[in-house]
Amino acid sequence: MDASQSLIKNSNIYAPSLVSYVRRQTIPVQIGDLMMGSDYPIRVQSMTTVDTMDTLGSIEQSIRMIEAGCELVRITAPSVKEAQNLENIRKGLRERGYTTPLVADIHFTPNAAELAARIVEKVRINPGNYADKKRFETIDYTEASYAAELERIRDKFLPLVKICKEYGTAMRIGTNHGSLSDRILSRYGDTPLGMVESALEFLRICEDENYFNIVISMKASNTQVMVEAYRLLVQRLNEGQFKPYPLHLGVTEAGDGEDGRIKSAVGIGTLLEDGLGDTVRVSLTEDPEFEMPVARDLVNRYSQRKNLSGKIEAFHTENTNFDSPINPFVHQRRKTFENHTLGGHQVPRVIADFSNESKINLASLKSIGHFYLPEPDKWAMNDLGADFIYTGQQQVDFMLPNGLKQIQDVSLWANSTDENVFPLFTLAELTSFAQRNPILNFVKIDADEVIQNKNFIQTLSADKTLIPIIHSNNEHNMPEIRRAMFELIQNEVQNPVIFHFTYKDLNADQTQLFAATDAGALFLDGLGDGLMISLDENRNEYLKTSNSLAFGILQASRMRISKTEYISCPSCGRTLFDLQETTAKIRKQTDHLKGIKIGIMGCIVNGPGEMADADYGYVGIGKDKISLYRGQEIVKRSVHSDTAVEELIQLIKDDGNWREI
Repeated sequence: MDASQSLIKNSNIYAPSLVSYVRRQTIPVQIGDLMMGSDYPIRVQSMTTVDTMDTLGSIEQSIRMIEAGCELVRITAPSVKEAQNLENIRKGLRERGYTTPLVADIHFTPNAAELAARIVEKVRINPGNYADKKRFETIDYTEASYAAELERIRDKFLPLVKICKEYGTAMRIGTNHGSLSDRILSRYGDTPLGMVESALEFLRICEDENYFNIVISMKASNTQVMVEAYRLLVQRLNEGQFKPYPLHLGVTEAGDGEDGRIKSAVGIGTLLEDGLGDTVRVSLTEDPEFEMPVARDLVNRYSQRKNLSGKIEAFHTENTNFDSPINPFVHQRRKTFENHTLGGHQVPRVIADFSNESKINLASLKSIGHFYLPEPDKWAMNDLGADFIYTGQQQVDFMLPNGLKQIQDVSLWANSTDENVFPLFTLAELTSFAQRNPILNFVKIDADEVIQNKNFIQTLSADKTLIPIIHSNNEHNMPEIRRAMFELIQNEVQNPVIFHFTYKDLNADQTQLFAATDAGALFLDGLGDGLMISLDENRNEYLKTSNSLAFGILQASRMRISKTEYISCPSCGRTLFDLQETTAKIRKQTDHLKGIKIGIMGCIVNGPGEMADADYGYVGIGKDKISLYRGQEIVKRSVHSDTAVEELIQLIKDDGNWREI
C-alpha cells in the first residue's frame, strides 16, 4: 500500500465539506497593512515582468497592477542588487500614495532574501532551491545522512527566519513541482508527497522559532498534481499538528488566452470549491494587469457562497471517516463499463447542444469541428470534432458524418428508424415509454434526484444501455453533482455518466472560468465520461464557444488531449527574452500538432522541472540565448533567440513528430 492509499484510510478530512461550501479556517497572517486568512476576503495578486533594476518601469507597472485590483505585488530578486533596488521601488510607490505590500521572489540566493526581508513586507522562498543546487542526481541517503542534510538546511534558512520575525516580515514557503531538490526527489520522487514534504521541512524550522507569519503554496503546471498536492498539504498539516496556515493558490505556466484561463480555473477553482485558498495568482503569459480580472472573477464567486440556500445532503461511508468514496490524493478514474464510445477506457466524449437552433444544416456543424466538403462530397473533422449532437425536438434532414452521432428527445425519436440516433428520456418518460434503443438510452436527471431516488439507482444497475446526463439547479451545482456521483459509486453503479452545465448571462471570461471550475473539479476527481455545455443562444458563436470550452476543460484536467499543449510561464524580471511574442510565434507554427506538449520558459528557475512531462522545451539561459530540450534532455545550448524557434521546429521534424497543416 503506498502512502496516498494509507492516508485516505486513516485521514481526517482535508476540506471542511465536499458537498457544500465551507471555507477552511486558518490563522491570520499580516503582510504590511494587509491581513490574509479565512477571516478576510480571498486576496488576489500578481508579479511584475519588468527588470527589477528598471526602477521607474517597475513602479509604473506595479501601479497598473494595483489599479487593476492587485492586492500584493511580487517582484523578483534574483541577486543582492535587485533585492537592494526593492527599496527604491517601494519608496517610489509610497511617494505616489500606493501602500500595497510588496513581495520579494527569491530563488537560489539566501543573501538576497535576507536583505529583501528588511525592505519589503513579504518574502517568497522556494524550498526546492533556497539551500540546494539542482544537479539532477539521485542520492541514496541513510537516515543519518538525511538528518545531516536537514541540519545544513536549518543553518542556511535560520537567519532569514530570524530577520522576518524581527522585522515583522511575512513569508511564503512556495513549493514548485518543477524545482524540487535532488534530495526530495531521491527520497519521495517527483510526487505531490515530495512537494508537501519539501515545504514541511522548512515549516518545522519556522515553528521551532515560534515564527508563524507564513503562507504556503504547492504550485504545478499539471492540474492533477497541483490539486493533489494542496489537498495532501492540508491533510499533513492537520496530521502533524501544524498551525492551519493560509494557502496561496496558483497553476504555474498556465499559458495565455483561453487555454491559460481554463487551465487556471480547473486547478484554482477546484480548490476554491473545496473551501481551500486565501490568496490567488493567475499565471498568464500576458501583461500582469490582465491577470487581475480573471483572478477577481474566480474569487468573487465565493464571496457570498456560504450565504446561499440549498444545502446538499451529507455523505458518509463506513470504510473511512473521510466523507468521500474516492481517493482525493491520487487521480483515478471511476470504474465504468464501456458502451458504444462511452465509459471504460474511452476518453470522455463531448456533446454539442443544438436544441435551440431553429434550423440545422450542413454549415451548422462547422462550429463543432465537422466540415462538409462539397466538391468531393465528403466530411472532414478537426481535432475539436464533437462526438454527439443533441438536437432536442429539431429534425436533421441530412446524413451526419460518421464521427458524429445524434441524441434526440424520445418523443421524436420514437418515430425514427435511423440507427445513429439515440433517445433522451426524462425520468418520467423512462417509465412511460416502453420503447428503448437496444444500444444507448440517455436519461436527463437532476443530481438531487440521483441522490434521493433509490428506484432510479436500481434501474441504472439493471440496464447497461442507460447513460445518465446529470445536471443541477442548485447554486452549488458542482458539489451536488459530485454528491450524486458518490451515491453511484457507493451503490456500485458502473454506467457511464455525462455532465451537463448551463450558463446564462455571463461574460466570456466568467463562462470560461465557471465552466472550467465546475466540470474540471469533477474530472480531476476521476468522475465523468462526457461533457455537455449549454450557453445563452443569443451569444455570438455560442456553439463554437461551448465546443471549444468543453475540449479545453478535458485537456486542462488531462482527461482528453485534443490539441497542442503549451506549458509557458507568465514572465517576470528574470525572463531573458520576449516571452509573449515568442509564445505567440511558437503557437502560430505548432498549434496543429495534436498531443505534443511544448514548454516555453523564460529562465531556468522552474524550466526543466516544470516542463517535466513536455515533449520539447524552449528555455532562456542568458540574454537572447536559448537551450532546446527533448523531454528533460538538453539537445542544443546557447541558440540565439533569432533562430531558436526555427531550430525547435526542425527538432520536432527530425524526431518525426511534425505533420503539415
